[in-house]
Amino acid sequence: MAAYRGWSMYFKLLAVILALVSAPLSAGAQSVAGKMPRVGVLGVTSAAGYARQVEAMRQGFRDLGYVEGQNIVIEYRWAEGRYDRLPALAAELIHLQPDVIVTSGTGTRVLKEATTTIPIVMAVGGDAVASGLIASLARPGGNITGSTFFGPELSAERLEMLKSAVPRLARVAVLLNPDSNYGVDFEMVKKTAAALTVELLEAPARSPHEFDDAFALMLRRRADGLVVLSDSMLVANMRRLGELSAAKRLPGAGSDEYVEGGGLLAYGVNFPELWRRAPYFVDRILKGGKPATIPVEQASRFAFIINLKTAKALGLTIPQALLLRADQGIQ
Repeated sequence: MAAYRGWSMYFKLLAVILALVSAPLSAGAQSVAGKMPRVGVLGVTSAAGYARQVEAMRQGFRDLGYVEGQNIVIEYRWAEGRYDRLPALAAELIHLQPDVIVTSGTGTRVLKEATTTIPIVMAVGGDAVASGLIASLARPGGNITGSTFFGPELSAERLEMLKSAVPRLARVAVLLNPDSNYGVDFEMVKKTAAALTVELLEAPARSPHEFDDAFALMLRRRADGLVVLSDSMLVANMRRLGELSAAKRLPGAGSDEYVEGGGLLAYGVNFPELWRRAPYFVDRILKGGKPATIPVEQASRFAFIINLKTAKALGLTIPQALLLRADQGIQ
């Protein structure tokens, strides 16, 4: 009888062990077969500046069953807006041998030059085909996939909308980061300015510390409008740029947080939404997908927002046709 009880306990214990081994794993754990995946994030700005984007990315991971610190490790490196630091930070991440690295903007170019083996997910990048980052949207080739948008056209449309809102515009400043690859965007804006009979002024700023000097230059050269290009450093500081524009009574156009800070117009993609989509690409790679054959997605949703409170403060009457195009009006 004692022997029977002993064998009975043995088989019960064996059944429990087999059940634990064969239990279904979480979505994140399934992808790594016993090894916790490690993801690098190369941030071109700061953690504070990209807080919305990072939280959106974390939510995207949670949607897929990944919880940071539980079944996925995320290593962050931030350049704090100093693009000259990106190569060294990229090297640090590569040394850690992550399964994939997520980045955006100039970070994608730096990583492309630094590694051909570690998969790269661009959470967002301006016109990745034209800039030579990928071969095509359908088949990117190489080790890069993710999301892209047509930055040059977007910047040009900001100028068109600003001219429609302020018909008297004659001299418009373009706020740009000289350390970024802004040439294609600026050329497109220049062509649009010529068609609208508007003079352009370059206003450079490499970091937020140079914003005051850039705005002083705009006013000194008598700019009566402002277009902000979609550089990562500038995007991370759009609210501050909106505040400066309002304080200087300079009508301008940027991305969504620009109007939240008091800027007149915003037109662009939803950057946090694109960062939330990045984990989809990471997940596919962790499950064996190759970046070369994972199609790059092109952003198709653009929001146009008018700060009507700012328009009133500037004494502007926004044309009805422009009001009808707006997705949102801030009162």
